[in-house]
Amino acid sequence: MGPQHPSMHGVLRLIVTLDSEDVVDCELILGYLHRGMEKIAENRTIIQYLPYVTRWDYLATMFTEAITINGPEQLGNIQVPKRASYIRVIMLELSRIASHLLWLGPFMANIGAQTPFFYIFRERELIYDLFEAATGVGIIGRDEALNWGLAGPMLRDSRIEWDLRKVDHYESYDEFDWQVQWQ
Repeated sequence: MGPQHPSMHGVLRLIVTLDSEDVVDCELILGYLHRGMEKIAENRTIIQYLPYVTRWDYLATMFTEAITINGPEQLGNIQVPKRASYIRVIMLELSRIASHLLWLGPFMANIGAQTPFFYIFRERELIYDLFEAATGVGIIGRDEALNWGLAGPMLRDSRIEWDLRKVDHYESYDEFDWQVQWQ
């Protein structure tokens, strides 16, 4: 049985030995989606590594990010504020519900129930609307942005009119008439 195409869910290969219709032996072969993430992580900070872990399970990215962040937090004895922990739990549970709906919708379609399939996906989209509403909210203040050493668009988003291209005069940027876009 298998291997299945890498775009399929739960990719694995089973080498099955049959006696008539009975399975008498089964050898499990994993690793079709192995990407060498452990090796990639060796040369990355946690923040640099997060975009990679979201690809472990593209349907439940919050879980892969959570387990990646939880490890260093526990090792470093970092106390996450209660509010942040509650927000994480809410987002993780919404992610879990969305994942379950993604199973339920196609299952309903497979047994011939097309209408519930569409209702289920409508509900799943509502969860994703909540995820989008929680993304990129808030403004980092001027002092905090400077203390964190932010640069580029993140620094300008904090209402600081600064751009390395304008300050350092590298290449031929100083030959062009342009203003730093920060508002």
